[in-house]
Amino acid sequence: MAGHLSYEDSKKAVWKGLALLAGVTLAEVALSLMKAAEWAEDIQWVFVIASLLIIILSVYKAYFIIYEFMHMGYEVKGLAMTVLLPMFLLVWALIAFFSEGNYWKDNRAEIENRNQMESSSQDIGAVITDEDFVVG
Repeated sequence: MAGHLSYEDSKKAVWKGLALLAGVTLAEVALSLMKAAEWAEDIQWVFVIASLLIIILSVYKAYFIIYEFMHMGYEVKGLAMTVLLPMFLLVWALIAFFSEGNYWKDNRAEIENRNQMESSSQDIGAVITDEDFVVG
């Protein structure tokens, strides 16, 4: 294991990592504030680019934390895959569940609209006239 660092070198590496994470976090906050600004509401491409940059920076930050602070970059490939593959499956499951939930929400709204249209068309045919109140 020739990759061991001295205590001072390890401290420098940790501080560099923390500075990198702080910089990425500040960039994410700045992009979020830019998206929330009033002048950016009407400019769609600014919103899309800022959103993509926020996602990319968040994924990079998660990668860096897993690689450095959880020491996955220094493990054998098999152990790293046993941790990373379930994480990818979890991300896939979240995307699938949100997509399925959105489908169900849209389908329910369509059914409610159809039911409302049917009930309003039935109400139109059931108009009460004076002849219905004949006393006899």
